[in-house]
Amino acid sequence: MTITIHRGINQIGGCITEIKSEKGTKILIDLGHNLPEGDKPSDDIYDQPEKMDELLEGVNAVFYTHPHGDHLSFEAKVKEAGIPQYIGKASKAMLLVLKGHQAYSAKEERKEVLQKSYDAIGSFGEYDAKETIEIGGIRVTPYFVSHSAADAYMFVVECDGRRILHTGDFRDHGYRGKGLLPTIATYITRQKIDVLITEGTMLSRNDSRVQSEEELMKSAIGLMKEYDNVFVMCSSMDADRISSFYNANKEFKGRPFVVDGYQWMQMKTISETLGADPIAWRYRFRGQLYYNKHKEEIQKNIPRNGITMLIRNNYQIRKMIDELYPLMNPERTCLVYSQFRGYVLKGHKAFQQRTYDFVHSKDWHIEYLHTSGHASREALASVCEKVNPRYAIIPIHRDAESDFRSLPISQELKDKVLTATPHEAIGGIDVVIR
Repeated sequence: MTITIHRGINQIGGCITEIKSEKGTKILIDLGHNLPEGDKPSDDIYDQPEKMDELLEGVNAVFYTHPHGDHLSFEAKVKEAGIPQYIGKASKAMLLVLKGHQAYSAKEERKEVLQKSYDAIGSFGEYDAKETIEIGGIRVTPYFVSHSAADAYMFVVECDGRRILHTGDFRDHGYRGKGLLPTIATYITRQKIDVLITEGTMLSRNDSRVQSEEELMKSAIGLMKEYDNVFVMCSSMDADRISSFYNANKEFKGRPFVVDGYQWMQMKTISETLGADPIAWRYRFRGQLYYNKHKEEIQKNIPRNGITMLIRNNYQIRKMIDELYPLMNPERTCLVYSQFRGYVLKGHKAFQQRTYDFVHSKDWHIEYLHTSGHASREALASVCEKVNPRYAIIPIHRDAESDFRSLPISQELKDKVLTATPHEAIGGIDVVIR
C-alpha cells in the first residue's frame, strides 16, 4: 500500500490524499480548490488541465468527506475522466440545490460551467454511515462526524492488510459531536488502526476555549432579547448554525424566521434528509418565511415582534435589507456575524473587503457570534490518544508553521507524527508527502 499526500501537509484547504493498493487500485480522498486569499480568486495548479490529468491518471474512485469547496471543486473534470465519485446523501442533495441556484442566477458565460458541475454531482454515488464500499480490493467505510458542513464523514480505509483512518474535518463541540469518541471506540478501534490521517486546522489558533454550538444558541437567545431585529450572516449549508438561530428564535412568540428562496430550499433539504432521523429534531425546520412570498406579512410584523433573518452578501439580499431597514429602530437592530472572523479583520490574509463593507453597510449594532467547525487542540489530542495508531499520525489541513507535536499527547504518539516522506516504508506502508 502507498499513501500519497498530494496537498495539505502544510496548508489549510485543498487537501488531496491518494491511497494505492499493491495491485494498483487507486482512490482519492477529497479533491477541492485551494482556499482563496481575501477577495482574490483561488490560485490552484490543478486548474491547469494537464496537471489535473496527471493527478487523475489511474484513479479508480474519488471519495469526498464533505461538500465544502476546498474539498470538492473539480467534480466535472472527474466525471469527464469517467471516474466514479461518492459523497453522503444529504451532501449530494444540498450540493444540487446550491449548484442549481448558482446556474439559475449566473451570467450566461458561467451557466455552462455550472450546469456541468450540477450534472456531475447528480451522477455521484451515495454512501451511508457504516456501510462499506469496495473498489478493486480497497474497502472504504464512512462514519459520521460533526462539522460545519451538514453531512460530513471520516473514512476507515482497508487495503493490503492495513487500516487507515482519515478523519476529514471534524469537531466534538457541534450538536452531534459528543458521538465522536464513542464512534471511534465502538466501530473503529476494535481492530487496530495503522495510520491516522487527521486535520489540524486549529493548531495555530490561540483560542483558550471553543464554544459549543449549544452555548452559541443560548447566546443567540440573549441577543434576541436585546434586539428586536436580528440579521444573521452565516453559511446557508451549515445545518448546526442555522439550527442554533432557528431554535433560538422559537423562544420569541410571533417573531418570524425570514429567509430568501435559496435558503428556504436548503432548509427544506436539511429537513428532508438529516431531519428524517427520528432523533434529529434540531434539523426539522418549519414555518420559516420566504421573503419574496411573504414580504407584506414580514414588513407588518416588524413594529410588533421584530424579525430574525438569515442574510448573505448578494444583490437580492441587499435589496431586501434596504426595503426592511427603514421600518426598524437601529438601536434595536443588529447584524450577527457568524462566520470565520478573519474575513472581516483588516490585515488578516483572509480579509475580504466586500464582506467588511457589507457588514458595516448600515448603522446597526454588529455582534460576533461564531464557533469553529474544526477540532480544538483538546479534541485532536483525544482522537490521537483514542485511535493510538501503530505506525504514524499524518496531520493535514494545517498551517505550515503549526506543530502537531505541541498537542498534549504521549511522547510515543509525538514520535509517530509524520510531516515529511520517510526514508523507508512504515509498517509495510509507503508514505509519500508532496
